[in-house]
Amino acid sequence: MKSIRYALMAAVAAASPTGWTAVPIDTETLRSAVTVEGVRSHQLAFQDFADANGGTRAATTVGYDASATYVAQMMLDAGYDVSIEPFDFPYFEEFSPAKLEQTAPVPRVYPYADISGFVTMTYSGGGNVTATATGVDLQLPPGADANNSTSGCEATDFAGFPVGNIAVIQRGSCSFQLKALNAENAGAVGVVIFNEGQPGRTDAFNGTLSDPVVGIPVVGAAFSVGEDLAAGGVMAKLSVDAVSEIRTTDNVIAETLGGRDDRVVVVGAHLDSVPEGPGIQDNGSGSAAILEIALQMAAMTTEPRNKVRFAWWGAEESGLQGSQAYVDGLTPREIKNIALNLNFDMIGSPNFVRFVYDGDGSATEAAGPNGSSNIEQVFLDYFAAQALPVEATAFDGRSDYGPFIAAGIPAGGLFTGAEDIKSEEEAALYGGIAGEQYDPCYHLACDTYDNISLQALDQMSDAAAHAIYTFAMTTSSINGTDKGSDKAKKAAEALEYLGNKLRR
Repeated sequence: MKSIRYALMAAVAAASPTGWTAVPIDTETLRSAVTVEGVRSHQLAFQDFADANGGTRAATTVGYDASATYVAQMMLDAGYDVSIEPFDFPYFEEFSPAKLEQTAPVPRVYPYADISGFVTMTYSGGGNVTATATGVDLQLPPGADANNSTSGCEATDFAGFPVGNIAVIQRGSCSFQLKALNAENAGAVGVVIFNEGQPGRTDAFNGTLSDPVVGIPVVGAAFSVGEDLAAGGVMAKLSVDAVSEIRTTDNVIAETLGGRDDRVVVVGAHLDSVPEGPGIQDNGSGSAAILEIALQMAAMTTEPRNKVRFAWWGAEESGLQGSQAYVDGLTPREIKNIALNLNFDMIGSPNFVRFVYDGDGSATEAAGPNGSSNIEQVFLDYFAAQALPVEATAFDGRSDYGPFIAAGIPAGGLFTGAEDIKSEEEAALYGGIAGEQYDPCYHLACDTYDNISLQALDQMSDAAAHAIYTFAMTTSSINGTDKGSDKAKKAAEALEYLGNKLRR
């Protein structure tokens, strides 16, 4: 019943008193100027850049650089103060499915990306090795308590480890990176970290080594796979086709010349795609929308009361790297000067739902920092005035608002859905097809110019324009640099797994 409940909340929002006493801002002129045709022209440019450069706009590719140059030039021509801000980030890409086999004494092929098999760990090194599998300080059968195993956590665990073997290590009480580094330092040519074995901890798991510091292949496997390989006298083959390294890419930042610089409105959307495709919906939709809004704001020649800083983030798909680098580079005073962050990531999903981030935590488990509820209310009031139902979406740390929330900056924004499945209830409210993904081309090569709902893109672009101009022109402050409630703390805790590879 959540979506109906939230739709009703939106329907009465305009008539309900709120805790924010801002004078209403007339945004009709800007909304009328921001057309879906204008937004689509930028999406078409992004598609052209991808088509000319291997079908992708992933960070560090020529397709991404062309997109960044296009945005920067557009904003410079419109009169904004533009900067290109480079940053380093850990990059990982797997080019083909990994392989894990027992070659002797019983030949057996373990399934890749399957709960009964194994998964490549993020930031694994590449390699193709065949060697004897050797267990390292294992608890078989496992202990009664989870995270009890210390397998591979100490260098001394590898005393006598045969150089050139594949290390078979049990999941447990220390990081995957530490286990893998200890194995590599002991001369292992590959690492299989298998689940610990207690109830609920038997399946293969998708772990991360956190940084590209391990040079050998590392996978996370099911408990049964680990038992097989650790049985003694087992020969195994492990192959990972991947690159893991530090790369450099850019954020594009453009801000108004005027407006109060102690009440900055940061408007963000990630510009990069996944390597698999051009990313015209994810997130060519949000990137194109805020670009068109910025251009039309400049054409109005009305100086904002508050400085507006538009940001196109790089390497979001590698774990919110661009927005994180930006926030990490801010001084305490610069953080305090940011009034709020508005985030627009995927706003034209073909099988869409109109999602609004749940600033006050009333419909989800996590609220944003103080002031986020006021941002949410601006969107609710707007959609109620348009007689359009909306639904809450949680601050789960899976988009570029994450680093801002972690810094205590109020945040909000819009989203139309990714890989989750549309319910019958949502289909009744929003149209579309129940039982199918909101975006059937999420993170795939088919996320092209044609992968869009023009209705959603039009409606959400107007809503974004309304909120951006409202906060650009308001004389009321919503600034807050405290995480506030327990629900806000839950939102910050959710940021422990930043990354679009695991997101939405």
